[in-house]
Amino acid sequence: MAGLWFTEKQTENFGITMKVNKTLHTEKTEYQMLEMVETAEWGNMLLLDGMVMTSVKDEFVYHEMVAHVPLFTHPNPENVLVVGGGDGGVIREVLKHPSVKKATLVDIDGKVIEYSKKFLPEIAGWLDDPRVEVRVADGFMHIANSENEYDCIMVDSTEPIGPAVNLFTKGFYAGISKALKEDGLFVAQSDNPWFKGELIRNVQRDVREIFPITRLYLANIPTYPSGLWAFTIGSKVYDPLAVSDDSFHDIETKYYTKELHKAAFILPKFVQELLQ
Repeated sequence: MAGLWFTEKQTENFGITMKVNKTLHTEKTEYQMLEMVETAEWGNMLLLDGMVMTSVKDEFVYHEMVAHVPLFTHPNPENVLVVGGGDGGVIREVLKHPSVKKATLVDIDGKVIEYSKKFLPEIAGWLDDPRVEVRVADGFMHIANSENEYDCIMVDSTEPIGPAVNLFTKGFYAGISKALKEDGLFVAQSDNPWFKGELIRNVQRDVREIFPITRLYLANIPTYPSGLWAFTIGSKVYDPLAVSDDSFHDIETKYYTKELHKAAFILPKFVQELLQ
């Protein structure tokens, strides 16, 4: 792929294109096609089944917004689970919170973890922290076998195809509720409102039927389809819009701020209409 232009076909009629300097690794794992490439614009990049998962240049947006919104919403998150996220970026952000005593990562594909450590050390370099337990296992089954265990769960999955398809089902959200403590909450990436409005509508509907507090928030991630990305939060007790200013503590971020924490929930009208 060196010297070529890679295009991710994001819909039947639209794609995103970038120049690739060289291919670092290509492998058909047990679950998906994994590629690590060095791009001219975005630095090293992880592709799974031809879809952009993360890049060195813009990864901080996604990982910060998955981790810090729930962790600043919960008053004392100690035991955290990340489903998927084998690149380690969400784990890196989780560990910035001093209340966290244990962070468990469960990813079905150990090759993602292995090659992220090798080619994305800026992202995966915290997976060996003593507070982290890494399990190569099925996240759906891990959730099904957990009960009243976690304060916060982050679902850092690929799009709802292949090994991640079960992570977008109502049964999975019900399992998350059981795996959470009585005041627990979770966040899941929910794709984008431009191309996947029906998916967002369905996820919000299913989560609302299980969690009394369900909200959608947005972030700008330029290498993801449309650049506008959505996240669904489901909470048993704590409302992310009711967090007081003194609940925030200083952490090093590039995107997330305490002001953005609430501003991210202010939705454009066409996104609001998806939720009605």
